Amino acid sequence: MKNILRLFILASFISLTSCEEFLGDNVNPNQATSATPQLVLPNALTSSANLLLSYSTSAQWINGYTVNAGGYGGWGATVTYNMTTTSYNGLWSATYDDLINYQYIEDQSAEDPALVYYNAAAKTMKAFDYAMLVDVFGDAPYTEALSGSENVTPVYDSQTAIYQDLVAQLSTAVTIFTTAEGANGLGSADVMFGGDVTMWAKFANTLKLRLLIKMASASETSSFAASEFAKINTSVGFLTSDAKINPGYIATSGKQNPLWERYHSDAAGSLSRSGRSAIPSTYTYTFYNGNKLLDQGRGYATYRSYPTGTPKGQLGNLVDNPAALSNQTAWYVGSGTGADATNSIGLLKGRTADFPIMLAAESYLLQAEAYMKGYLSGDDQDAFDEGILASYRYIYEDISGATSADWDPATDVQLYKDDNPDSYLVHYEQASSPAEKLEAIITQKYIALNFINGHESWADFRRTAYPKIVNGSSNPALSFASILSTSTRADELPVRYLYASSEFQLNPDNVPTGINQFTSLIFWQAQ
Repeated sequence: MKNILRLFILASFISLTSCEEFLGDNVNPNQATSATPQLVLPNALTSSANLLLSYSTSAQWINGYTVNAGGYGGWGATVTYNMTTTSYNGLWSATYDDLINYQYIEDQSAEDPALVYYNAAAKTMKAFDYAMLVDVFGDAPYTEALSGSENVTPVYDSQTAIYQDLVAQLSTAVTIFTTAEGANGLGSADVMFGGDVTMWAKFANTLKLRLLIKMASASETSSFAASEFAKINTSVGFLTSDAKINPGYIATSGKQNPLWERYHSDAAGSLSRSGRSAIPSTYTYTFYNGNKLLDQGRGYATYRSYPTGTPKGQLGNLVDNPAALSNQTAWYVGSGTGADATNSIGLLKGRTADFPIMLAAESYLLQAEAYMKGYLSGDDQDAFDEGILASYRYIYEDISGATSADWDPATDVQLYKDDNPDSYLVHYEQASSPAEKLEAIITQKYIALNFINGHESWADFRRTAYPKIVNGSSNPALSFASILSTSTRADELPVRYLYASSEFQLNPDNVPTGINQFTSLIFWQAQ
């Protein structure tokens, strides 16, 4: 593995440095060879924000959030899904790079009761990272991974075994966050919750709920999930506010909010190519413009020039898709361009805005599914409605995290209901079957995570087949599949990524072979 080889080289360097110190005083005091968990945690969390953005960005080309803008070429596998082992090298290596940070924190804090909160935070974030990895790659190095030069060719663990252990690690983390005594606080090292371990416990519990719902969908893990649902600590609760990271983003290129940096402009005001080359899909837009649903509040707060002027198109249409708006990304709803762009509500918000790791909207909608299916006891109707309201609240927040005075979430949720009087996708009480209830929950999650977490919404689609598409349709309002797809599936979509080529070079005896992006399902996929 690339990251483990890197550690092996580092270990060799440290060994040589030790020899030099033995032979003579030749030490560079400005080159750190170790760091404390307090110093590593903020960097690791910041790295996790960037990692989530990479997972989200890669997935949202598959699940309909973004399509190719007119005037750009060279789309290759993005529009054909004809992936190779080099397609996601960076995603694979970046995940293990981030995991190494958390493993270091966990190792350094394992024997020190004063650092037990750091240990629990590391366990939580390792589960966060590993779950994303498994969701798109399947089996992965786990029990023998992250051990540096001690094992540079780790075996691959089964995806079900990894998920089961992630649940166990999250349970341990929740217990630590809720019962530890005498531990040092996380303080300023915690750039997500500001040292609030109660919020960490809720986050870990919500992440565990996300994993268990996926496991409950698979025959090989459903009994395990049922057992864990029975043991879940509901008194801890789940997220009721958004989990967001901000290490102190500033208006300097490379140090801005990563979503802004990738899709709007650098600190000098130069427009991002990613923001210019991507536009919304016609399919996703139908949940805002009245084609499927009318969503005036989130429509105006999500898309520039909503409802009639937003450029939108179909993935793989290299002829007729419109170009991006002049000097703008299609998602920015503030005023001004380039370096003069103002802070705003919506998705990008500003250069120094917090980066969302998990939305309260997702938390509520996960709960709604768990209650509806009887995994946990609770009111699915209430959780569904709270999920929609939480989505409006996040979209209407400005750069400071406060709801803009000009935007009222509760009023606009009511408008949303009034505008869609006969839709069970909005009025949960109108759903007449478990299937319709699940469709409503997953569709609302798809809307809430639009351009925020494409990875999770793509996982939901693979698991549930919602939101609905018409398999094989070339109508851009009915399917988000590329019209240049090479997929052999009825829905014309891929189901996973291929293992990185670096694994075939560095760990060839263990990396699984014969994997196909159209037929090799992740364990929780029902389709």
